[in-house]
Amino acid sequence: MKKTGLGKGLEALFEENIKFEKDISKLNINMLEVNKNQPRENFKDESLYSLAESIKENGIIQPIIVRPIKNGRYQIIAGERRFRAANIAGVKQIPVVVKDVEDYKTAEIALIENLQREDLNPIEEAKGYLNLIEKYRLTQDEVAKKVGKSRSAVTNSIRLLNLPQEVKKEVISGNLTSGQARALLAIKDEEELKRVALNVIERGMSVREIEKIANLKKNKENNSKNKKVFEDNIFKDLEKNIQTELKRNVKIEVISGEKGRITIDFYNRDELVDMAYSLAGLKKQKGVC
Repeated sequence: MKKTGLGKGLEALFEENIKFEKDISKLNINMLEVNKNQPRENFKDESLYSLAESIKENGIIQPIIVRPIKNGRYQIIAGERRFRAANIAGVKQIPVVVKDVEDYKTAEIALIENLQREDLNPIEEAKGYLNLIEKYRLTQDEVAKKVGKSRSAVTNSIRLLNLPQEVKKEVISGNLTSGQARALLAIKDEEELKRVALNVIERGMSVREIEKIANLKKNKENNSKNKKVFEDNIFKDLEKNIQTELKRNVKIEVISGEKGRITIDFYNRDELVDMAYSLAGLKKQKGVC
C-alpha cells in the first residue's frame, strides 16, 4: 500500500489483517452488502474486469473489511472494488475481517481507503468530506485531521460542489482538473462560468489563464455596478431638484438603456395646470383653469 500519511486507523486495520491471520474468516458473497455512504460512485468496468481476471488467477490476496448488520448480514467497510470484481469472477466465498465499527467510522474508513488508493475523482472526494461534516457532525478541522490533509485542502475540495452540474460532470470525466475548476468558481454568473469552462476544455487553458479571465470579468462587473450607482445618484439629485421646483412628488425610472419615464404626482386640475405652465416656463394667465 502506498504510504501517504492518510488514515492511521485504516493502516492499522490492514496491518492487523497481515499480522493476525486468525482474524480472517470467509463469508458467502451473498451475505455482503455495499455501503450506501461509500464516497466512490464510479467504478470503471475495464479495471474491474482486469481485477476479476487477477482474482480468478490468484484469489483475493487482501481480505475485505466488513461489519455485522441486521439479519445476519455484513456491510463492506473497505474493499468494495474487490467485492465487485469477485462477483464478476464468480467467487462464492470471500476472505473478510469482521470489525464492530460505528456508522461515522465506517464512512471515515471508506473515504480514507479511497483517498489512499487515489480512486476518487475530485467531486466524489468533496462529497465524502461533506458527508462526514453534515451527517456525522464533524468539523472541517476534524475531517482534515482524520484524512491527513490541511483544513484549506478540505475547504477547497468542498467548494467544488458549488459548480454547475454540467461543469461537475467535466471534472468527474477528467476534462477539468480540480485546480481549473476552483479557478472557475471566481466567475459568479453561472451561464458565463459554463461558457468559460467549455473554452478552458477546448483550449487546454492553465489555472493562471483562468484566473486572469475571472479577474477581468470581475472588474467588468464592478465597473458596471459602479456605473449604476453613479447613475442612480444622478437620478436622485434630479428628482430632488424637480421636486423643489414643482413642489410635487417626482419619480424618475429607467426602463432600459437610456430610456425611462418621469412620474409627477398631482391631486387636482389646478395643480396640473400649474405644473404644466411651470414646466413650459410660462406665466399662468388669468382665467385659465
